[in-house]
Amino acid sequence: MSLPPASDYDVVVVGSGPTGCTYVREVFEQHPTARILLVEAGPRITDPPGGHVKNIADDALRARAQRASEGPSPASPGRPGTRLLGTPEMPAAAVSTNVGGMGAHWTAACPRPGDGERIPFVPADEMDRHLTRAEQLLRVSAHAFDTAPFADEVRRRLAGHFDTGRPASRRVAPMPLAVTIRPDGTGVWSGTDVVLGPAAHDPRVDIVDRCLCLRVLHDGGTVTGVAVRDLEEGGEGRETTVTARAVVVAADALRTPQVLHASGIRPAALGRHLNDQPQIVHAVRLPDDLVTAHRAVTDRTRQDDGGIIPQSGVSWVPFTDDRPFHGQVMQLDASPVPLDGDALVEPGSIVGLGWFCAKDVTADDRVTFSDTEEDAFGMPAPVIHYRYTDRDLATIEAAKKAVAEAGATLGIPLGEAPILLPAGSSLHYQGTTRMGPADDGISVCDTHSRVWDTVGLWVAGNNVIPTATACNPTLTSVALASRGAGALVDHLTS
Repeated sequence: MSLPPASDYDVVVVGSGPTGCTYVREVFEQHPTARILLVEAGPRITDPPGGHVKNIADDALRARAQRASEGPSPASPGRPGTRLLGTPEMPAAAVSTNVGGMGAHWTAACPRPGDGERIPFVPADEMDRHLTRAEQLLRVSAHAFDTAPFADEVRRRLAGHFDTGRPASRRVAPMPLAVTIRPDGTGVWSGTDVVLGPAAHDPRVDIVDRCLCLRVLHDGGTVTGVAVRDLEEGGEGRETTVTARAVVVAADALRTPQVLHASGIRPAALGRHLNDQPQIVHAVRLPDDLVTAHRAVTDRTRQDDGGIIPQSGVSWVPFTDDRPFHGQVMQLDASPVPLDGDALVEPGSIVGLGWFCAKDVTADDRVTFSDTEEDAFGMPAPVIHYRYTDRDLATIEAAKKAVAEAGATLGIPLGEAPILLPAGSSLHYQGTTRMGPADDGISVCDTHSRVWDTVGLWVAGNNVIPTATACNPTLTSVALASRGAGALVDHLTS
């Protein structure tokens, strides 16, 4: 389906990633008669819609789904399932375009924010309640890999180095993951199919793929609907309008401000405060004595259906204000891999270390849009302006040191020193439609994600997060979407 089957809805949600689907699910459950339209510019790549590609067992089918997510040709592919934007100041900036958005490709890491990552003007008890709801929607568990044979020893070594002086909530721990473990011990990764739940199959909800939102329509400061274009092959670019009482734009941190710009909704902060997390990576081989002592009682590394059998799990070194970066240590190999000639490495004994840094957020880091040039979808072409401040460079150096120390604690480093990846590599872009407590020119929406001065318009996604974070942002943005959805239901029933 490439154009909406109806012309009038209570709510139109633009973008089918985790936060857009959160709005669909929450409105569906809280408003028993609401008609909801979910529009997505990309194709359906899984059945049910919004599933995670890691759950596709066949390698060729998984690769096909990833390629279909990369957008229109000629595509410049980034990591599988994403398309590079090719911007000089953020060379690794990339997006996915498919039903499920990045929720079909993400690592499923869902740590809670702490210390300075928390939003100061959202009451802590309210935020904690919505974080708990987000964990329910995403099916988050900190115990997914409890049986991984190397995991406890990996965390014991990390804790011995990092935990001194930390409060209990900020100590080394298993990474909370959006994954459901089967009885055989393998995992099913959560995509937005999990978030949608029963809403995905209810007649009150229409999910339309290959349908591009061109503009949010508004009159006198009040939303009236959206204009959309058919992107399906043979659709000849047909355009239509859909009326709605409310619109949620959840098209990611680069394309949500693009839709608002194209709609003539341009608050001063639109596109500003772009926050990418500088990412440092390293890899180590766990020492032979650890591997021998904790070897799994199995020779398998994959299930017949493709599921990876966990050996070393995923561990978390939380952000603190004193150490403003967040670390995750995870199993890299899914099968024996050759190392130093013909020697085979025990599955799970190669672990990757990825440290994300909190960015020094400034208004000058931003995405702007052209009124004369177009992108591959015919929307205003984006230009990213981005740089590291002196504070960023100091944080990056401190994080490199921490990664090297973690690697030395765990085992034998592979390759050279820890590496800073190109800007944009984190895919954790935030801040471009940030929330704020007042319409003071430095925020785009209020604390319930309602766009200032436009009645009936909400924004959603990592782009709403206003703080400098280092942890994976999806759990926070889903929590904020759940909070915003409550205000949207109030709008519909008032």
